[in-house]
Amino acid sequence: MTTTLPGPLPGPPPQHADGFAVLVEGVRAAVAAGAGWADTAALVAGELRAHLPGPDVLTAEQRLGSPDDYCAHTLHVEPDGSFSIVALVWRPGQITRIHDHVTWCALGVVQGVEHEELFDADLNLIGRNENDVGAVSGFAPPGDIHRVRGTGGTTAISIHVYGTDITRLGSSARRYYD
Repeated sequence: MTTTLPGPLPGPPPQHADGFAVLVEGVRAAVAAGAGWADTAALVAGELRAHLPGPDVLTAEQRLGSPDDYCAHTLHVEPDGSFSIVALVWRPGQITRIHDHVTWCALGVVQGVEHEELFDADLNLIGRNENDVGAVSGFAPPGDIHRVRGTGGTTAISIHVYGTDITRLGSSARRYYD
C-alpha cells in the first residue's frame, strides 16, 4: 500500500468541510458511548451512512491513485488517538493481502466498486461482497479476516474509520495470512 500522507490533511477536507466536521462529531459521539467494539463499529457505520462524504474529500491528484498500489490518505486523527479517518484509493485490479485488523472499522464506498472476500479462521472463503457507491459496513475482531480489491472500470475510493490512530501504528492490519 502507498501511504502518501503521514498525517491529517491541513485544515478541513476540500469542499466538504462542514459535512466532514459533522461526520467527525458523529464519530466522536459514537466512540464516547463506550460500547464494545462490535457495537461501536455499528454506531460509527450509522454515522458514516448518514454523513458519507463524496470523492472530493480528496484533491483531484489524490483521487487518481497510484499505478503501483492502493493509496491511503489520512483525513483526520482524533487528538486522543481514539479513532482516525482514512480514504483508500484503489485503481482497478489493486488488491490487499488477506488480513485481519487491530481494531474495529467502519467503511463506506464513495466512488467505484470494491470487491471483498471474507474468510473464516481456517482461511476458507465464506462470503463475497460487491460494495458499490453508498455501501457502508462495520466490523470488529475477531471474525474480520478479508481481502479487498478495486473492481470495475474506474478508480474506487472508500472512507474508513478505525478505532485507533492509524498514523501511529502505520497500518490497520494485525496479521497477514498470505
